[in-house]
Amino acid sequence: MHILLIHQAFVALDEPGGTRHHELARYLAARGHRVTVIASTVSYLTGKAETANAVLEELKGGGGVTVLRARTYSALHRSFVHRVFSFFSFMASSFLLGLKVRQVDLVWGTSPPIFQGVTAWLLARLKRVPFLFEVRDLWPAFAIQVGVLRNPLLIRLSLWLERFLYRRADRVMVNSPGFVEHVRERGARLVELVPNGVDVQMFDPYASGIGFRQEHGLEGRFVVLYAGAHGLSNDLGVVLGAAHSLMDRPEISIVLLGDGKEKPALMAQAALLGLTNLHFLLPVPKAGMAEVLAATDACIAILKPISLYATVYPNKVFDYMAAGRPVILAIDGVIRQVVEQAQGGLFVPPGDPEALAKAILHLAEDPQRARTMGLNARDYVEAHFDRAALARHLAEIFEQMGID
Repeated sequence: MHILLIHQAFVALDEPGGTRHHELARYLAARGHRVTVIASTVSYLTGKAETANAVLEELKGGGGVTVLRARTYSALHRSFVHRVFSFFSFMASSFLLGLKVRQVDLVWGTSPPIFQGVTAWLLARLKRVPFLFEVRDLWPAFAIQVGVLRNPLLIRLSLWLERFLYRRADRVMVNSPGFVEHVRERGARLVELVPNGVDVQMFDPYASGIGFRQEHGLEGRFVVLYAGAHGLSNDLGVVLGAAHSLMDRPEISIVLLGDGKEKPALMAQAALLGLTNLHFLLPVPKAGMAEVLAATDACIAILKPISLYATVYPNKVFDYMAAGRPVILAIDGVIRQVVEQAQGGLFVPPGDPEALAKAILHLAEDPQRARTMGLNARDYVEAHFDRAALARHLAEIFEQMGID
């Protein structure tokens, strides 16, 4: 079957960011399906026009996966208003581009941003094919709790749009069990769980990453990594607070790898505090993350202490675990259950820099326990969250929708 995916923030394996959809698309193509992706010309992670020279069509990975690039307003990270302009510009341009895609059997929309769900729904109805709506986080609920979305009218419109899409989707797919109740309460009829996971074959838990350590002056250090977005929700000021508490332990280095709107402010704050044990590095494509993770001794996953974040399954946690590294988890809820069942890391209360520093110090002083936790984590995700098995389930959902 021919599947059309509308995804503004789509990331290929040779680009930095979350590559869940490229990995799933490759599995679907290997199963004999065609996947066409309509994505933005602007990187969702950096806000830069990374693909300005490949606006109309770009083939990524071959084998039945085609990426079409829709022109998008580029000032994504300037402010909330500019971000909304970016979302609406993609909603319009992706719709026009989607009209040109022929012989589609199913349209797959994904949120956030939720506005591209409108494009996917409308294209599905015009093409008279099933509409699968994927919920990757609970927008607008997250935006309201974080305080990003405050205007009462925009909140009412966003909540209405959320219910509209849930009710009109032939199926709603979620990537965390914590989302199931939320989407059902708001009108979703058939809900499918295809959780975040990881291609375990990408990572070698026994690799040393010595080249990365040498390149960044990390030889002989206990290296703790945070990899991912540097945004408001990621609460990286807490990591800076932990680094400040660990200044008297020069054998411990903390690496923040990635990009995002808050990165310049974080760098300025780190310089003001004189955090010589903290390293800011540029994002790395997914294809290069195996070497980065091999160079680490432990990894941090962190979000703001907001109740709704207890529902999430962050992608980065599964990458950390597949690399055989213990997770220092400053997120409560369903992902805590995964890490604790795996005996693959330490939980610390979100928003507590001293607790985070103590957890880092605990692992640094007992590297054998850290190593054991990491290997436990690898075994657990290999058994329960391997992306190959998850992709088979996704393909079965699509195939069933095609029959229905």
